[in-house]
Amino acid sequence: MSAFYQLDFEKDVRALEERLSEAKQALDAMRKRKEAGEDDQPSPFPALAQNAGKTRSASSLEREINKLEKQREATIREVYADLDPWQTVRVARHPNRPQTRDYIDMICRDFCELHGDRRFGDDPAIVTGLARIGPHKCMVIGHQKGRTTQEKLACHFGCAHPEGYRKALLKMELAQKLGVPIVTLVDTPGAYPGIGAEQRGQAEAIAVNLREMSRLRVPIVSVIIGEGGSGGALGLAVANRVGMMAYAWYSVISPEGCAAILWKQANEQTNKAAAEALKLSSRDNLELAIIDAIVDEPLGGAHRDPAAAGESLQSWIIAQLDELKEEDADSLVAQRYQRFRRMGSYAERAPAPAEQLADAESVG
Repeated sequence: MSAFYQLDFEKDVRALEERLSEAKQALDAMRKRKEAGEDDQPSPFPALAQNAGKTRSASSLEREINKLEKQREATIREVYADLDPWQTVRVARHPNRPQTRDYIDMICRDFCELHGDRRFGDDPAIVTGLARIGPHKCMVIGHQKGRTTQEKLACHFGCAHPEGYRKALLKMELAQKLGVPIVTLVDTPGAYPGIGAEQRGQAEAIAVNLREMSRLRVPIVSVIIGEGGSGGALGLAVANRVGMMAYAWYSVISPEGCAAILWKQANEQTNKAAAEALKLSSRDNLELAIIDAIVDEPLGGAHRDPAAAGESLQSWIIAQLDELKEEDADSLVAQRYQRFRRMGSYAERAPAPAEQLADAESVG
């Protein structure tokens, strides 16, 4: 875990992990000394090697490690069972959380990256390419935030320019020509808001993506793997099936942006209030039928076990493609249209006669 990014609600977990790390180091050092015939040398971890004044054995350290591992697992399970929305946002932004290129390395075979929009240039904030996921050939498209400082700056922290969205659409149209499904991985706080991006038609590029994705005659599966902010996320998420990783967020605006608009300042208190009001967690989005499913993450989030997160994501994507490839093109388009047409719909109930009478009496 990155030392510079600490989650305050994980302080008990960190304390257990530090004790567990020390215990494992002590056991490893003890075994090395034994192999070298240096059992009579003092332990480099005196606090762990002593128990009421007695030298601890390897077996006692192993019991201590097993106990600490169980305590750590129970503590993580308790903490992550009831994260509030703002805590979820912070988990989604963890620097060790897998990004699009990480998932491509884990779940894709024969990935062939494709570049450029044939108009302006290549935007590294969006990665596109042909690949195989399980038995399926597909076009993979996703936001990339970057891992190192140089990479983050080049990718604008996952905020794509209009050429990024045009690049994505160009590759989607290629997928339609080839007759292969499209898989998109969404991870962005929003589209890049700079002057250059606006001059090159940021809003128009996203709007065209929304229109054209709704018409594509191949299956589209989208997954919000981290952050899903505003139109920048929706520009890759007009799909037949939309899933969310358990600790991702998906909303019309980031909590900080919402807080700055409503309260004229973004701080811990207003960010938390905004996150709660936005209903941005995976559970909220599933309840509101914005997404179709929650993709499970390993205990403590994807940043703790990226490989397990990759396996979970791969299984879900394959299951969706297995189903969608059985549908004909007209059904796919109609299904996609109806899916988004249903969002925000509600029904009004006419008041019963007794209720009308009660209302009239209260007015009188």
